[in-house]
Amino acid sequence: MSGELEAALDGCGWAVMPKLLAPEECRALAASYDDEAQFRSKVVMARHGFGRGEYKYLAYPLPPRVAELRESLYPRLAPIANRWSERLKSDVRFPLTHRAFLERCHGAGQTRPTPLLLRYGPGDYNCLHQDLYGEHVFPLQVAILLSKDFEGGEFVATEQRPRMQSRVSVVPLGQGDGVVFAVNHRPVEGTRGPYRVTMRHGVSVLRSGERHTLGIIFHDAK
Repeated sequence: MSGELEAALDGCGWAVMPKLLAPEECRALAASYDDEAQFRSKVVMARHGFGRGEYKYLAYPLPPRVAELRESLYPRLAPIANRWSERLKSDVRFPLTHRAFLERCHGAGQTRPTPLLLRYGPGDYNCLHQDLYGEHVFPLQVAILLSKDFEGGEFVATEQRPRMQSRVSVVPLGQGDGVVFAVNHRPVEGTRGPYRVTMRHGVSVLRSGERHTLGIIFHDAK
């Protein structure tokens, strides 16, 4: 990971990773949303109070490009995750390969894959949330924008510092760009040393068009 991206993660809890996917890869992944055979479950967000729109969790074996991204991005992020954990005085450390981290998850009963495809239409949105699926949580995840012909639907990140109002960031993304961001907490340097800041993310209301996203979560679910 470049120093610029690492500095952005340290400074605000998110960073843009340009052009992780080519346009043809984006189109193929978005089109695969209707291939029910590759998914393990579907969530209609309005039924659960999550927002509007829907998403589907991919099943194992993951599509080759998704599996490749998950495996290649993880070792770039693990050193940052370990540094954050140390700064927050946590004893948790993350192995440097994704395979080793999945073995930890699966040993604790977290065996269901969490990469997902999301689809939004006009009026859809995703409420602020955190993607926590069990005891073992990797503190960073990635969302990749697959679409380009839509209005609204911005990726939004918020942070809540102790005794302060929430700060909101609207993340600029183009087709194929990814945003790497804190799943639940990140360290912030204070006058008495690092302290914990709570992060949440969501998607603003889509005004027109259709928006597809690939979400890459590195821990599996129970």
